[in-house]
Amino acid sequence: MTAFDPAGKTIVVTGAGNGIGAGLAAAMAARAAKVVVADLDEAGVERTVAAIVDAGGTAHAAPGDAASQEGVDALIATAKAAYGPIDAWFANAGVDRGRGLDADDADWDLSWNVNVLAHVHAARRLVPEWIERGGGRFVVTASAAGLLTMLGAPAYSVTKHGAVAFAEWLSVTYRHRGVVVQAICPQGVQTRMLQNSGPLEELLSHDVALTVDDIAVAVEKALEGDEFLILPHAEVAGYYQVRAEKTDRWLAGMNKLQQRLDAASD
Repeated sequence: MTAFDPAGKTIVVTGAGNGIGAGLAAAMAARAAKVVVADLDEAGVERTVAAIVDAGGTAHAAPGDAASQEGVDALIATAKAAYGPIDAWFANAGVDRGRGLDADDADWDLSWNVNVLAHVHAARRLVPEWIERGGGRFVVTASAAGLLTMLGAPAYSVTKHGAVAFAEWLSVTYRHRGVVVQAICPQGVQTRMLQNSGPLEELLSHDVALTVDDIAVAVEKALEGDEFLILPHAEVAGYYQVRAEKTDRWLAGMNKLQQRLDAASD
């Protein structure tokens, strides 16, 4: 088992201007990490950094796009200039765009770029260096949607599956070389994304919508080891098992939920 102590480490958190990312950044800073806060939302980045500094932590603002190779390269350069070599990368930035088959190409393109390719771009640059240094940690904020599915949201569901799949591939390929990969897969979390999910909000909150702080606590505990899946909602493990062992039963049950959503929208 490989434990990770954030104290003194350089940690980059993308999508940290709000929500889960801001919570993760604050939690790592509270554990004496040197945190680089990244997000397209410059005002959000400044708020997160100010909150960390006010609480006595160490944080550096790095507003920008973490979804393109150029943006990732710039973020890595900024982080190294501020605090030195990167020890852990929290690939937290994510988007939920488009509904049903009406999700257009722009929704799909953005979802692929932010939810999947951003992780690929970061890993390309980080993993070779980590292998030379003897290790590093790559933590992906996926979603329970990446293990199960999300009704009404094909682009989100498919790309979050892709995020988990890429994280699995990284783990399988590099774990023997010191690279620890973990995937955070919560259900409903009290963030703007949940608030903007419309009729799905009630469904996603069925097993209790956790707070951002709840997610951060689950992640902190998971950093004490190297288990791949981080499941803040314990129920997800059971759902995932049923999906794997009784796939048609799972699909039928999800379809019943879809029918309820259809009826509610009529």
